[in-house]
Amino acid sequence: MKKKVNIIGAGIAGLSAGCYLQMNGYDSEIFELHNIPGGLCTTWKRGEYTFDGCIHWLVGSNPRDSFYKIWNELIDMSSIDFVEPEEALRVEDGSGDSIRVFSNVDKLEEEMLAKAPSDKELICKFCNAVRKFSEFELPIEKSQELFSVFDKMKFIFRFLPYFKDMKYWMGMTAHELADKCTDPLLRKTFEYLFFPDMAALFLVFTLAWRNKGSAGYPIGGSLEFARKIEERYLSLGGKVSYKSRVKKIVVENGCTKGVRLENDEIHNADIVISAADGYCTVYEMLEGKYVDDEINGYYKNFNVFPSYLQISLGVGRTFDDCPHTTVFPLETPIQIGRADKADYIGARIFNFDSTMAPEGKTVLTVILPTDDNEYWEKMRLEDIDKYRKEKSRIAGEVISALEKRFGDIEGKVEQIDVSTPATVRRYTNNWKGSLEGWVLSPEVGFKQMKKVLPGLSNFYMAGQWVEPGGGLPPAILSGRNVTQLICRADKVKFRNSL
Repeated sequence: MKKKVNIIGAGIAGLSAGCYLQMNGYDSEIFELHNIPGGLCTTWKRGEYTFDGCIHWLVGSNPRDSFYKIWNELIDMSSIDFVEPEEALRVEDGSGDSIRVFSNVDKLEEEMLAKAPSDKELICKFCNAVRKFSEFELPIEKSQELFSVFDKMKFIFRFLPYFKDMKYWMGMTAHELADKCTDPLLRKTFEYLFFPDMAALFLVFTLAWRNKGSAGYPIGGSLEFARKIEERYLSLGGKVSYKSRVKKIVVENGCTKGVRLENDEIHNADIVISAADGYCTVYEMLEGKYVDDEINGYYKNFNVFPSYLQISLGVGRTFDDCPHTTVFPLETPIQIGRADKADYIGARIFNFDSTMAPEGKTVLTVILPTDDNEYWEKMRLEDIDKYRKEKSRIAGEVISALEKRFGDIEGKVEQIDVSTPATVRRYTNNWKGSLEGWVLSPEVGFKQMKKVLPGLSNFYMAGQWVEPGGGLPPAILSGRNVTQLICRADKVKFRNSL
């Protein structure tokens, strides 16, 4: 008889685990609190516009990349049209000057040197690192928990030429890298390549993926991409139960026996995988009974990605000559929460994806990070009118800022949608409304977090709360790796196809 596996969460990690389990002869079922797949990898409709809440770029869009091969195990990557932008980002100073962040590292270096010649040494060192890591391939075929002595030696041999550079760029945050710049515009550019608390190594990797054409955007957006994995899972015989929030993980004598839903239905299983929120899994579904100092330390000491407001606009005009994202300063900062203010914003302009808006119209989105998720969650619960007014105020101030920068916007806004940290919590239950779980900071590094909990058998965790850095590639790998661990425990030879 096939072993039954209950999976909590139909995000990319949960769907990935489900697909590989089905390939390897297990009977799996996913329980998802929302009514659609994808988790944070999602889009939503407002009128005739589609707003995307996730993918800016997908590592593995190039067929020569090792991640492409992994994605291709679950979906037909050749069926997806990817956009690889020549100019991924433009950062402006408000006085007419700007730095264009080109995907090609040679053009990027030329641009940076022309705009910030006083930082030549730093620019050349950074761009040379991007070139070097453009040749690096992460060892992702096998879960590192399963590495043999030979695998470890092979990994060290592959890793050795990059060790010095990895150590250097991992040893500082993007903010600390920016502080090394004498030119203020270059400083702001480094800060806006990703979150300032991320290790600078992540900036190097991001631009290396762009440089080798493996960080494209999939036309159709995030939810369509997630649905492709859901379709594969269902075609393999898997089952997804939507609107099925898991309240408790059922445990008897230190062994998981299934899940209890919010309506008190119990679904028995031989194995349980949580690809849901880490904090909720460990401290609520399992009541904090299966932890040690190391696990408690994660949730006490490690930084998480901030939560955010996403202001999405459907605008009845085109933006033909604009880059995918334009970052520019505000004349008047926008108050986001009790303490957070934005003095710069980045406008993402979906002029590269015609599926998001009718012909002649465009979607624009602006993300405003905030660490004050409690402010928004509490306000929505206690004063819904104030909550709505605050969303409206922020949307209005963002529209005014976009009008000043681009012109001809205010009178052509046809749809407005504002997602807040409270929205993220409602639809994904992500702890603190976090964007991607643990920040890949110098302190966290490439830490391998255990996918099992002490004192608990037949239970595994997958997803961004056991994969520092978050994002979609670690999510698919996490589901794949967890399946490898289960196969090893059951003495089943792992298969990546059916």
